Order: sequence, then C-alpha cells, then structure tokens
Amino acid sequence: MEENIQYYETYEQNLQREILRMCTSLGMLDGELLSSEDIDQKWKEWAPEYIAEALPEVNSYPEFAIACAGYAGMAVAQWWDQDWGRHHSAKYESLHGPRGFDDMDESIVQNILGLTLDSVDAKQIMNILLCCAQKASTFIQHEHIEHQTVKAFHIFARTVKVMFRTGAALQLKRLGYKFHKVALDRSGSKLLS
Repeated sequence: MEENIQYYETYEQNLQREILRMCTSLGMLDGELLSSEDIDQKWKEWAPEYIAEALPEVNSYPEFAIACAGYAGMAVAQWWDQDWGRHHSAKYESLHGPRGFDDMDESIVQNILGLTLDSVDAKQIMNILLCCAQKASTFIQHEHIEHQTVKAFHIFARTVKVMFRTGAALQLKRLGYKFHKVALDRSGSKLLS
C-alpha cells in the first residue's frame, strides 16, 4: 500500500510540474504555483461532490470532466480575493449553472468571474483550461490504467486536484498576485530595505 501512495504522489507531482511548465510557457503563470491554504482547503471540502459528478462524464467528455476542476479553482480564488469572510462557506452547488454540472464552466466565467463568454479574457481562460485538460488526459493515457478500477479512480482524483490548484493559480495571477521574497531577521520580523 505504501508504494501505491508513493506512485500517486509522484504522478500528481509530475502532472503539476508539466501543467505549470505549459502555463508558464504560454505566459499564464510565472513558473510558480500561486496558492493559499484557504483555497486548498476548499478543494478538500468539495472534492467528493466534484468527483461524484465528474466521474460519470469521463468516458464521454474527458477534457470537460477534468477542466471543470480548474474553473472551480478559479471561482474559489476569485471569492478568496473578493471577500473570503462572505464566501468561505460557499457550497459546491453554487458553482452550477442552470443545467447543473453540464454548464458549470460558463456559469463560473459569467457569474463568478464576471466575464462575458465572448470576451477576450473568457476565451483565453477557456483555451488555457482546455489545454491543461488535454495535457492531463494525455498524462492519464500514458499510465495505461484499466478503466473503472480503484487505480483509475485515484488517478482521476489526483488529476482534478491538480486542475483545481492550477485554476486557482491562474486566477490569482490574473488578479495580480505574485510571490515576493521577504528577508526576515532572526526574530522573524520583516527587514525593511
């Protein structure tokens, strides 16, 4: 069992590295995955519901089932930036559109990110998340996993976790967040330069 956990950890790290590299090469990220514990915690809360809805869609619409996790990450990052006190308890269903999971992507873009679907920003988001989902789908195929197995389930769960974190990072970058090195003195206080 220990080696299975290591296998899944390695798969997740390799997929995250490849998707980060691709997003960076396309100018959508700066080589680092922006994140927040609050945002990551929301995925832990929502993952069971997301996976329950997305898994049945994998055979017919694999890229959509994977990409929607990226949209969910973008939504949480948007809420985190806007007013986390108000949005931290948002339920997973609040991401749904009129058709539920089937139009979650459009609902998030319009209702949470505040973009029109034909805007340049919306098209850019849709393109990058589709590219990420296609890369993830190829990554899954390279694992040569038998469908509808425990291993397939765990690989899918790790894949959508990577997509959620990637979507959150993309939105945080869009909102202007970036990493800064901070020098600390021995007491842990910031040093002014």
